[in-house]
Amino acid sequence: MGYTFTREDVAYLGSAAGRAALIETGALALTPSSLLEDLTRLRRNRYADRAAALVETVRLRRRAAAKLDDAGEWLFTDDALQQATPSVVARHRARRLAGRTVHDVTCSIGAELAALGRVCPAVVGSDLDGIRLAMAAHNLGSRTRNVVLVKADALVPCSTAEVVIADPARRADGRRTHDPAKLQPPLPDLLAAYRGRDLAVKCAPGLDFDRLGDMGWDGEAEVVSLDGSVREACLWSRGLAEPGVTRRATVLRSDGGSLSLTDAEPDDIPDRAPGAWIIDPDGAIVRAGLVRHYAAKYGLWQLDPRIAYLTGDAVPEGVRGFRVLDRMDFKEKPLRAELHRRDCGPLEILTRGVDLDPDALRSRLKPRGTIPHTLVVTRIGSAPTVFLCATPPVR
Repeated sequence: MGYTFTREDVAYLGSAAGRAALIETGALALTPSSLLEDLTRLRRNRYADRAAALVETVRLRRRAAAKLDDAGEWLFTDDALQQATPSVVARHRARRLAGRTVHDVTCSIGAELAALGRVCPAVVGSDLDGIRLAMAAHNLGSRTRNVVLVKADALVPCSTAEVVIADPARRADGRRTHDPAKLQPPLPDLLAAYRGRDLAVKCAPGLDFDRLGDMGWDGEAEVVSLDGSVREACLWSRGLAEPGVTRRATVLRSDGGSLSLTDAEPDDIPDRAPGAWIIDPDGAIVRAGLVRHYAAKYGLWQLDPRIAYLTGDAVPEGVRGFRVLDRMDFKEKPLRAELHRRDCGPLEILTRGVDLDPDALRSRLKPRGTIPHTLVVTRIGSAPTVFLCATPPVR
């Protein structure tokens, strides 16, 4: 659960004395094996009352470094850091709202506010958790003077901002949930509270989009990935959505690269035999149901109409593709012999449409050679099929 911060902790950590103590704490290893000794040292160095808060803050900052800009200066709770929007994703959302006044009704420690404050003329952040609001005030500092923080219930409208955004907590009874009604606050209640207003709601990518219509949602669902990992589904009300778009996949990279694909784009693709390459589309594209649209955009086609693997004679720029060396019926004995003949060593196994444990299969195939290979095991029609491919370098 992590350390439970107090208002006094937040005030101390933001003070000159607290900043100096954090620098001293940051010089310690704070590993599982050293933690007890490090805590003892801090308590001896006049930090007895604050040692736990100092250690927790430094450890959270280290975890946050790959996720948030300026993480080395921010304050967090463990739960708030877990739910915080990565800075790259927050900047992407803020660009869609640039120039509007925005109210983030679940602002937490301010990850969204930091991005919104740079492109929006006025921003309100509200939350019921006073500790997180105090941390948000520290995190924003004087860099975003156009942001106002208030304590308020997300389900009680209290501003006239043009756009409302919300990020409901995704845990119920201590477990992660994809049920819209079990989010905190519940998604149906959010939609009811802000009906008729422009609204953006961040949800888990596993959200059942088919249930949105039952809740009166008629806008756009955008699935976002970052560096190959699906991060969220953002619901955009009709006033914020592009006309004719109900599904969007946005693929972001930390180096600034991006791809946006919608269901308004063509999805006509040929029915052809497998090509020279196999492409496993980004998870955002698969989750948004835009595999055919992606294929049409890049001259690809599907191995099977029910399977998300794509194939073609060329690989889209910047995408990891698998060059097909051989195609076989999925039978382990001849597959093992072929891998041995090819001096297969490190073996990556990708599967779709088959009930198969890649680790167990790798153990049974016993690759002992030196050359890396990739197996793509899938179903074409009713037949389990394996494609033996050259392993591409990781980009």
